[in-house]
Amino acid sequence: MNIYEINKRIKQRPPFQMIERVIELKPNESAKGIKNVSINEPYFQGHFPDAPIMPGVLIIESSAQLCSLVFDAEGTKEDELNVLLKVDNFKFIKPVIPGDQLVISVNKTKIIGPLVSFDIKVNVNDVIYAKGSLTFTKIPKENLYNS
Repeated sequence: MNIYEINKRIKQRPPFQMIERVIELKPNESAKGIKNVSINEPYFQGHFPDAPIMPGVLIIESSAQLCSLVFDAEGTKEDELNVLLKVDNFKFIKPVIPGDQLVISVNKTKIIGPLVSFDIKVNVNDVIYAKGSLTFTKIPKENLYNS
């Protein structure tokens, strides 16, 4: 799946769209995707100017975007949002720097009612740089701003 096919299925857009290519997709089961890390990304201006490191939360976001493609392979419905509820045991083993290519693997592990959980591995050159678990749910978009 190239960037144009991904754009048809997820709601995020640059500069917050993280997944640039999907190299493997088993709907409702697993996926493998690519995030190319470029020095041109705006967060590197401040994180850190003399030693740029990709923030861990953006590694998690990259993984989350790939997860949404697993449980919505045809695209998220216009009136729904996939919402990240829980980040479990995420470990950042090596720093991600400009020039790295993240190969992100996500595998659905369980469904409990409206909750869907995934195990995540993030590799660079076949070495694990980060790993953990994420849990999601879907919410109606109209409920987002209702209190």
